[in-house]
Amino acid sequence: MYLYYALGFIVSLLAIGTVVYLITPRSYESSETVANSYDEWTQDGILEYYWGEHIHLGHYGSPPRRKDFLQAKADFVHEMVKWGALDKLPGGTTVLDVGCGIGGSSRILARDYRFDVTGVTISPKQVQRATELTPENVTAKFQVDDALALSFPDNSFDVVWSIEAGPHMPDKAKYAQEMMRVLKPGGTLVVADWNQRDDRQVPLNFWEKPVMRQLLDQWSHPAFSSIEGFSEQIAETGLVEGEVVTADWTKETLPSWLESIWQGIVRPKGLIKFGLTGFFKSLREVPTMLLMRVGFGNGLCRFGMFRAIKSQSVPQSNQTITTETFNA
Repeated sequence: MYLYYALGFIVSLLAIGTVVYLITPRSYESSETVANSYDEWTQDGILEYYWGEHIHLGHYGSPPRRKDFLQAKADFVHEMVKWGALDKLPGGTTVLDVGCGIGGSSRILARDYRFDVTGVTISPKQVQRATELTPENVTAKFQVDDALALSFPDNSFDVVWSIEAGPHMPDKAKYAQEMMRVLKPGGTLVVADWNQRDDRQVPLNFWEKPVMRQLLDQWSHPAFSSIEGFSEQIAETGLVEGEVVTADWTKETLPSWLESIWQGIVRPKGLIKFGLTGFFKSLREVPTMLLMRVGFGNGLCRFGMFRAIKSQSVPQSNQTITTETFNA
């Protein structure tokens, strides 16, 4: 009997969350929409409380295994460093973290690899919080900047790094162009992103279209690119030496979505900390995370990895794309 009551209570909460979710969309309108959303999430502190300093998915191994939620997020950074061959670079390497959030990844890059990191985000509140969380002896600094019009000169950084920022970019080609532009010749671009299946090959079906629409409208995303499409856009900058290498980390990151929901259950102190308003704010995100799990689990969405080296002069015929199968 108690089980039925518990299930009924959970279903009721989910229904309430769904109603709140549907009547409070965060549809993309402009870069200001994105900035306002992240300012709000940062200021109320709920996202940081549950997701920690790394506002991105975790890496659960290949094949995936049970892992501490926050540790998986830190592990993702280390796995991305290895995949990008950044662990072979010397201390003092200059890194631009595009879409740095509150600086979790930037601090790992600076602290554990002794890189000199500059993190940029469109959210002033994120810059403020990232700066507050960064010790003076960690070589990471943060500033407000627009990924589609970076304020840095050409050839400024040894590495350009970005995690899950691409879905917020209305112009994916410009996003690729700007990151390659500020990269030094011989430097490495390493990007991790949420992607959509390439609908040029397999169009979205009757249920995938409304699901994709909701995923875009609820978290201020204008569009997801495909792994294939964004690879082509990186190559088409004309600044790539050799190949654009890609990998699919969907399986490695998939547990993150349900684990994100589970955090709200196993950490009930959040209800005390943030009160009823915070509870309903958290609840409204559950339908989106469930839809993300459906999308990534059923082939609608993919988690793409991208790596490219910048050359001073690249003949058009040398711009090629390869896909790599990666096992952690």
